[in-house]
Amino acid sequence: MAKQSAGILMYRGNGNDHKVLLVHPGGPFWRNKDLSAWSIPKGEYSEGDDPELTARREFAEETGMVLDGELQSLGSIRQAGGKVVTGFALEGNFDVAGLVSNTFEIEWPPRSGRKETFPEVDRAEWFSFDEAHRKIITGQRPLLDRLQEMLAPRID
Repeated sequence: MAKQSAGILMYRGNGNDHKVLLVHPGGPFWRNKDLSAWSIPKGEYSEGDDPELTARREFAEETGMVLDGELQSLGSIRQAGGKVVTGFALEGNFDVAGLVSNTFEIEWPPRSGRKETFPEVDRAEWFSFDEAHRKIITGQRPLLDRLQEMLAPRID
């Protein structure tokens, strides 16, 4: 079975001036990567777990912000590696200067025998949809498209 992840695409703004919150993965492998490297705050869950609860937990772990409010489903997408990501949208505001991420430990440099601790997320930023399309991991772009469609003004 493919790995499953759930996350939240936070947005703010109005009319045609919306911004979305993306996070940049921490650690040495992502240090110098920018385009197609950012993500929605998300994390894995097991069969039988509630994707919405997972998305809320992961948002809190990766940003330090506990969310309330009703999440809007963005459906699921399959990334190139096969992972299925279930996305939710939430209008909100997050002060990126207040980012507090959980950490992970790996051997670094490789085969050195030394363990280093890195933040899971090293920064967060608000992006326009155009900027976000360039920054986000390619497989997650459909989540941006779905949110943009949800926020588009309806002309009857």
